[in-house]
Amino acid sequence: MEYHEAADFLFDLRRFRPKPGTASTADLLAHLENPHDGVRFVQVAGSNGKGSTARMLERVLREAGLSVGLYTSPHLEDVRERVRVDGRKIPKSALAAFVEVARPYVTERAAAGEAPTFFETMTALACWHFGREAVDVAVLEVGIGGRYDATSVVDPIASAVTSVTLEHTGILGDTRAEIARDKAHVTPEGAPLVTGVSPDDSDVLEAIREVAGDVVTVGTDEEADVRVEYRGRTNHTEATVAIEAGGGDGAAESAGAGDWSLEARIPLPGAHQAENAGIAATLARQVVGDDLTDEALTRGLRNAHWPGRFEVMETEPLVVLDGAHNPGACERLVETLETYDYDDLHLVFGAMHDKDHRGMAEALPTPATVIACEPALDRAEDRAVLAKVFEQAGVDPDAIRTQAAVQDALASALEEADADDCVLVTGSLFAVAEARRRWTSVDIPKRIRTLEDARKTLERAHVTEKGVWRMRGKAVHRVVKTNLQYRQAAYLKQELLSLGGECALSGLQREGENVDAVLMGTLSQFKRLTEKLAAQPYGLAEVARELRETLDIGVAPVEPRFPWEERTAVMGILNVTPDSFHDGGEYDALDDAVARAEEMVEAGADLIDVGGESTRPGADVVPTEEEIDRVVPVIERIAELDALVSIDTRKAAVAEAALEAGADIVNDVSGLEDPEMRFVAAEHDAPLIVMHSVDAPVDPTREVAYDDVVEDVIEELAETVLLAEKAGLDREQIVVDPGIGFAKSARESFELLGRIDEFRALGCPVLFGHSHKSMFDLVDRGPDERLVPTAAASALAADRGVDIVRVHDVPENVAAVKTALVARNPNRFS
Repeated sequence: MEYHEAADFLFDLRRFRPKPGTASTADLLAHLENPHDGVRFVQVAGSNGKGSTARMLERVLREAGLSVGLYTSPHLEDVRERVRVDGRKIPKSALAAFVEVARPYVTERAAAGEAPTFFETMTALACWHFGREAVDVAVLEVGIGGRYDATSVVDPIASAVTSVTLEHTGILGDTRAEIARDKAHVTPEGAPLVTGVSPDDSDVLEAIREVAGDVVTVGTDEEADVRVEYRGRTNHTEATVAIEAGGGDGAAESAGAGDWSLEARIPLPGAHQAENAGIAATLARQVVGDDLTDEALTRGLRNAHWPGRFEVMETEPLVVLDGAHNPGACERLVETLETYDYDDLHLVFGAMHDKDHRGMAEALPTPATVIACEPALDRAEDRAVLAKVFEQAGVDPDAIRTQAAVQDALASALEEADADDCVLVTGSLFAVAEARRRWTSVDIPKRIRTLEDARKTLERAHVTEKGVWRMRGKAVHRVVKTNLQYRQAAYLKQELLSLGGECALSGLQREGENVDAVLMGTLSQFKRLTEKLAAQPYGLAEVARELRETLDIGVAPVEPRFPWEERTAVMGILNVTPDSFHDGGEYDALDDAVARAEEMVEAGADLIDVGGESTRPGADVVPTEEEIDRVVPVIERIAELDALVSIDTRKAAVAEAALEAGADIVNDVSGLEDPEMRFVAAEHDAPLIVMHSVDAPVDPTREVAYDDVVEDVIEELAETVLLAEKAGLDREQIVVDPGIGFAKSARESFELLGRIDEFRALGCPVLFGHSHKSMFDLVDRGPDERLVPTAAASALAADRGVDIVRVHDVPENVAAVKTALVARNPNRFS
């Protein structure tokens, strides 16, 4: 079964109305032979904050060494976001395999008038995938309520109710107490329920106790079992929280709420997020027990990035995306926004029709301007209605405008805002998702040399079989794969066809879901296309801007700051370690290391990468101070050489010591696993290399399933790049490394080499680190025979536009790179 067919089948289930009860989900799982048996589950319920709490808990448990599944809703861009294992989305192949086995049963139940709903089937998919991946723990965000929610098909070992507001009253009850009783049914057997409901909120808390019995309260109240103190922001994107548990009763003790305290930083500003962090920490202690370290807790909380939840995208002007979708969430949004200094507020607002728009408008501060817009969903409220709501809430009618598309509204707000203003996008996660694409959208340029290349490109975009056959011969000159709203894709296709180009769309074309599109045309046709799109609505002007950047149409040249901006640069590897896989022990003496660096610079190296800890399979972790002692004396001696010095480390403390000793660049093979790393690089204004890494050191037993290794790695690196940007680095300072050999097979590593030019989609310089790696086993070259294929791969990488090649053997690879560059331009080195 093709992925687009499977996704279509799931989306079709949206036509069935939600119904209370877990029987339908249980029956589907029974048909699948209960694949989730043996998985330990945690349920997180609540009116607000449950998604953030679930994410924080999942990240802490992963830092504690567990394999963790995470099930959340809704998704921002891709339905697969809802189901993750160890941070990675469920592969398309797995989703298709699930539908293949589940579809006959679901079709049979539909014929009997008892079809499972979309959410019930997605819940079964999550349980199926978590069982198949044998995760240690799975964290489930509850959909609605608790008692009758599909996720309550499991028997949790720990659970929480984050908050209780008036919501879904037609289903859950007319009062907060009634709603609290419903949510409290997620209580685990034999363990207390953790809740953010305050002891001061006695009626609601008593309603929870009526169902749950033992309860552990978490919050700012002095009487809470686990007390939380929000200590404010440390920068634009992070805040500090203190969490303290002081004994409590037996229930609190058994939930990990005994005597313990913690201070941590979280990437989700706001006092309400501090409470969510307290709930997550308490649940983590309940799940892991005494083996949970403070380091795992603090590192997990700080790495729990959660898109669209008070996410600061820029600072001049301040740009905030927040998916607040009810008055209570808007109130908390305002509390957090008040901690920022800005002049005028420019509000971009798009909401669903079944929400309390008036309550939300009244909760938000009075803006200088409001642009009401509509996310691309049938459920979206009419923008004219939203404009009238803000007028009735007291906003000057002259300050209110409407635009159809969220992206157009955001572009207008950004154009109008001064550097000291604030642009806020809110009203729904759907509006936030569309706005966020301004920073995350990736147009991937494709190298099409043969009909087979064209066929693969079209199939990977889920174009139908007939479409592939019809379009493959037309994929010439310039080919770009992008991902758009359907109305954007349809308009773009019409315009490109009118200019003589071609466009193929994915077979997956569902209301509210993005569509893959493969654009084919000459550079001239693309130039005319972007000119036409620039004046169109529905966010097409933003699409035009992205295409111009991708295809380098009318982009002004910049003065080069780094050697890789002028040509492919060669980075020489200097391992001052006793155990690195290729040259361990050769240069761990200071004089030997300095002599080696001088030799590489003399041979033409542009950069020297100094590493004090091996990441080979089975390598021991080196203590921070020992790693500093290894690298700093070397860096101090070679800092004045005619080459930039890079520090190869996973630890922010080592990077900081190296930069202070004279290093110019940070090379992080863990992909920012140390949450402080991006801030260290930004503080020193140092280029930062981020590698796609599943494990560092390499775990040779880890098998990672990729649907398309190139596009999967690009997608995952995109979020890492965005984190570095939000810390204060410019995109041209962020170098991406696809991570050859790190959770990639030899064939996948060669696929990355063959399509390395597609990484241009990220708008960052690209590094290729292939030197003497096991990928060359595929061409029958053992560990001592890899110099020649390494040089050959360097030449191929340079020909495909790679900015930096990282190698051990500098003279041979400098020659290979120069040969490739001269072949493209014989005058380059004349």
